[in-house]
Amino acid sequence: MISRRRSVLLLSALALGAMAACEPTNQGYEPEQPVAYSHAVHAGGQSIACTYCHYGAERGRYAGIPPASVCMNCHTKVLPDNEEVQKIVRAIELRDPIEWYRVHKLPDHAYFDHSAHVVTGELECQSCHGSVESMGLVRQEEPLTMGWCLDCHRQEEPAAPGAASDLPPGFAPAVGTNLVDCATCHR
Repeated sequence: MISRRRSVLLLSALALGAMAACEPTNQGYEPEQPVAYSHAVHAGGQSIACTYCHYGAERGRYAGIPPASVCMNCHTKVLPDNEEVQKIVRAIELRDPIEWYRVHKLPDHAYFDHSAHVVTGELECQSCHGSVESMGLVRQEEPLTMGWCLDCHRQEEPAAPGAASDLPPGFAPAVGTNLVDCATCHR
């Protein structure tokens, strides 16, 4: 006969295993967007840096979707009569934000800060987002699961001494094993 304590431990282990096996992922998600924007043209062909449009990635938790006005920094002169550019112009004129479909999303219980990963320059955007510069429509290439993130965190070297000066205010550099400490991502 199995003791009550062993039964609870066995059931807990089975539940955790089931949760890990069912960890949701949007890998392969590639929605049509309201404006036919091509990262292959902009980030690839024109070599526009990710952080030109997604400037939030250097400053905080979210990379963010750029406001339509960022598009118009170039498109007032470049292809201003293009049908897709005109959608942006209309959105600005009507003060009606373009409703883009978010492609990369982590669960609410996971804390992720773009700036902590981007500002040191040691991690390319493509590490998590795939070769966006070759994508017409952006798709989620990686699973973005806890196990996938932990695999990366286990491989990373601790931050170099002095790297703290490159990090956002109040953010401590990763040292030792805190890269895999639960509190690093679950706050």
